Amino acid sequence: QVRLVESGGGLVQAGGSLSLSCVASGFTFSVYLMGWFRQAPGKEREFVAYIGSGGITYYADDVKGRFTISRDNAKNTAYLQMNSLKPDDTAIYYCGRWASGSSSLPASYEFWGQGTQVTVSS
Repeated sequence: QVRLVESGGGLVQAGGSLSLSCVASGFTFSVYLMGWFRQAPGKEREFVAYIGSGGITYYADDVKGRFTISRDNAKNTAYLQMNSLKPDDTAIYYCGRWASGSSSLPASYEFWGQGTQVTVSS
C-alpha cells in the first residue's frame, strides 16, 4: 500500500535551517508530483511547495527564496530544505502524493504522511 513517512522536524531558532525528508513506498514514486504542505494550530493545511515528476518546482510566496524542494527518485524520497526559518514557519509539515486538480490545494492530494513537527523559536 501507499506509504509516506516524513522526518527531520525539530526545534530551531529563528534564522536557522532544517531539512525534511519524505520517504515513499508502495507506488512508482518517479512518476508522481509530490507536494509539501503545513498546518499550524487552528489553521487550515496550506501549500508550501511541489515538485513534478520532471523536476519542475513551485513555491508559496512566503517561502520562495528560503525553502528548496527536491527529489531523489532512486531513493523514493522528496526533500524540503528550509533556511532562514521564521516563527511563522512553525507547523506540522506533511508530504503528499498528488492525484488531480490544482497542485497547490490539499484536496488535490490523495495520500499523506503522518507529518513532522517544525518549531521555530524567536
